Amino acid sequence: MADTYAIIKTGGKQVKVMVGEPVYVEKLDAEAGDTVTFEEVILVGGAKAVIGAPFVKGATVVGEVEKQGKQKKVVTYQYKPKKHSHRKQGHRQPYTKVMIKSINA
Repeated sequence: MADTYAIIKTGGKQVKVMVGEPVYVEKLDAEAGDTVTFEEVILVGGAKAVIGAPFVKGATVVGEVEKQGKQKKVVTYQYKPKKHSHRKQGHRQPYTKVMIKSINA
């Protein structure tokens, strides 16, 4: 079962996860050390793949929150030539680092 993987839906995105590997997802409402369960499993792969329509019935992915953080700063700069008009803006996207503990299919 070491090659078992799953594709889950979280934060409006689809993420491929494997047991024992960390995954960075959109910010979740959980503290470091909390256990999170992802119910929206789209696919469970391995020796025999199970594809959901739209989700695999009864499948869950359990993970533990390692930390909350922010990504590196992205700077946007807009200007209009000859108009003496410019705008500089920075953004740091928040994320949650989750260590995947188990895939229950």
